Amino acid sequence: MSATYFISDLHLSADRQDISDCLFRFLQTEAVTADALYILGDLFEVWIGDDDITPFSESIAIALKTVSATVPIYFIHGNRDFAIRHSFAHRAGMTILPEQYVIDLYGRKALLMHGDELCTRDIEYQKFRKKSRGWWWPRLMLLLPLKTRQKIAKNGRQTSKKHQKQLTPEIMDVTQSEVALAMQKHGVDLLIHGHTHRPKVHEFILDNKSMKRIVLGDWYDQGSILIAGKQQLSLENRIF
Repeated sequence: MSATYFISDLHLSADRQDISDCLFRFLQTEAVTADALYILGDLFEVWIGDDDITPFSESIAIALKTVSATVPIYFIHGNRDFAIRHSFAHRAGMTILPEQYVIDLYGRKALLMHGDELCTRDIEYQKFRKKSRGWWWPRLMLLLPLKTRQKIAKNGRQTSKKHQKQLTPEIMDVTQSEVALAMQKHGVDLLIHGHTHRPKVHEFILDNKSMKRIVLGDWYDQGSILIAGKQQLSLENRIF
């Protein structure tokens, strides 16, 4: 049966081997049979540059590269791994896509994104996002020594955690008007994204048309996968 797989928000790190093991099983037993695999951001907990090569990051690259020999793998940056560039993507056999990308999903146009750009009520984060996605920010960061970037990333995660504790669930969720604008702009009735860690299929009416927004889940406690076939869309979990 033809199927395309979507995952996001794995937040892989060397101290969570259970998440990596779940990914490895998924890649070896499921993704390898897919028509395509899309990773919609936050593959890693943090990414400070393609030059930060570790045994852990290389194990992920090798696992993905193995699958990519027969299955195309596509990647959209998330808010944790927007510094991934073509060097790592090449090692992992991934093709990097623009932050918003429309695909033909078995005859249906689907808009793909990480989803953080939809959370416009989190004003402070959107300011950071605009700055960090600018052409100059990544270049400036990569000029810094690796150890300096590691310290910056550590401090950034601590600041982010403090910021999130001060926010209500509504602020951290998507803004429906932004969802509508994105879907209208790209002329789609299906949007697939991650980021919010709230897996669900949302159905609503826009311009007298039925719309569907599918939110992928995170991998903190279990694997979360969207399986898209010619006839159905299924959000599923995978135990660690």
